[in-house]
Amino acid sequence: MGVSIYIKRALNRLGYDLKKYNLVSSHLARRMQLLKHHRVDVLFDVGANAGQYAAQMREIGYQGRMVSFEPLPEAYQALTTRAKHDAMWETVNVALGDVDTTATINVAGNSQSSSLLAMLPRHAAFAPDSAYVDEVEVTVRQLDGIYKDYYRLGEQVYLKLDVQGYEQNVLKGASLFLQHVVGVQMEMSLVALYEGERLIDEMIRYMDAEGFKLMSIEPGVCDPQSGQMLQADGVFFRTEA
Repeated sequence: MGVSIYIKRALNRLGYDLKKYNLVSSHLARRMQLLKHHRVDVLFDVGANAGQYAAQMREIGYQGRMVSFEPLPEAYQALTTRAKHDAMWETVNVALGDVDTTATINVAGNSQSSSLLAMLPRHAAFAPDSAYVDEVEVTVRQLDGIYKDYYRLGEQVYLKLDVQGYEQNVLKGASLFLQHVVGVQMEMSLVALYEGERLIDEMIRYMDAEGFKLMSIEPGVCDPQSGQMLQADGVFFRTEA
């Protein structure tokens, strides 16, 4: 048995995993290869929270422009602090949806699970820290009405959605903007976690109708008791690209 096996087992016992960084074993390597292949110039990071995803993109080698959208005041403050030393990273304090309006967003204890939708009991049961603790009034805009302020003609856009069940609403408000989008990454639920959300099979069909093919799946949240995967990220790219 090689030394690497002992190291791997020791890391597993500490809650870590050791994997090769390649297309077979790493979803991050696969994501970056897809972005390079489709010549992505700009990332629209919707539901940025404190900028965790965008920071990860920098860590794995993405050097293009980023525009992060986040409505929660505290998360947005953390986001701007994280982005201020990156000249290629812009932040926008707004929620995105299918209508221009104001709405009440439910603030989760862990911040990242905050949503414009009501949380179902299954979600709070497996992640008690995600339970709602507050409400905040936010501005909601359609991407179609504001994307020209952040998009440069000819850019290849990668649209990331992490909006806790509100993905289809954001996409419906971006029908014009999607003409400039070559790739979409979005969180999809295998079981209902938010009231009114569309599940993974419906979202795959929706994206197919919009001309996007599912090219990768990245693992997401699992039920710690049963091991059942509850959410995963789907990575889609235009079929003609």
